[in-house]
Amino acid sequence: MKVLITGGAGFIGSTVASCCVDHGITPVILDDYSTGLRVFARRFAHYEGDIADRALLDRIVDDHPDIDAVIHCAAKIVVPESVEAPLKYYDNNVGRAVSLIDALSARGVKTFLLSSTAAMYEPGPDFMVDEGSAVHPTSPYAASKWMLERVLADTAATGRIRAIALRYFNPIGADPQLRTGLQNPAPSHALGKMITAHTTGVPFTVTGVDWPTRDGSGLRDYVHVWDLARAHVLALQAELGAYEVINLGTGTGTTVLELAAAVGEATGAPLDVVAAPRREGDVVGSAARIDKAARVLGWRPEYSVADGVRHSLQWAATLPEVLAAEAELAELAELA
Repeated sequence: MKVLITGGAGFIGSTVASCCVDHGITPVILDDYSTGLRVFARRFAHYEGDIADRALLDRIVDDHPDIDAVIHCAAKIVVPESVEAPLKYYDNNVGRAVSLIDALSARGVKTFLLSSTAAMYEPGPDFMVDEGSAVHPTSPYAASKWMLERVLADTAATGRIRAIALRYFNPIGADPQLRTGLQNPAPSHALGKMITAHTTGVPFTVTGVDWPTRDGSGLRDYVHVWDLARAHVLALQAELGAYEVINLGTGTGTTVLELAAAVGEATGAPLDVVAAPRREGDVVGSAARIDKAARVLGWRPEYSVADGVRHSLQWAATLPEVLAAEAELAELAELA
């Protein structure tokens, strides 16, 4: 099997590419390198450009007429930016993706696997969501993912394609073999801030410890990026219907205080934590039920949150060398 991975030089796409290779699937990478790294893509057949560039897509299919499927990981994903620039997000995440689907399906590529988000759900009273939970996107980012899912569902209903949307929350960790990981040396998410607190010796501040959760802190769903990659591969190989939505996650979620404990477990030193009041706009959060993934894909997460922290730390130690190599490749690309 050969698969085109859009956004295949990014954190998730590059990890999916490695997982594909490990399972006998040949990846072809398409990325515009706005956030992805050339050093991740150079291991494979790779193309630089826009997912809506029909001439480029035709060239990719001409070069690789045996492409069986597309794993679509190319998207803008920063929620605050989506609020400030919604048209940019709808253009990139919906409009350009429609062009991608149209161009590739016209060339006979019939299977589309979307790397989507569980942020579109409206959580129930227990803060858990399944595939039947109400959808209520609260940001242009989440709305753009839902819109694209609707495009895929409607197109699949015509018989032109079959499509799968994998919905998940927060990827952590790195490829356990350290082939790829998060490109950002100073990530702003909770785990990144905890790792910074650990390395600098500054306490980590938990904003809000009076939520109706098992320990009072907010609930999140951190899933190891390699487990996500495995799910993408399993979804490619599965015999599913014309259109399927499948949640991925831990099945229980992780509170902020539990994440802090996992950082302590991974580093061997308890993380110093201080409590502060909730901030305006904070939400309790939610996590995904994964019964359907277990049933139709045979998938359950294999790595713990502490494993994700450990692999994140190991990757962070190698990242300066990776970014130095990336700078050299980017310079050569400019000269070419």
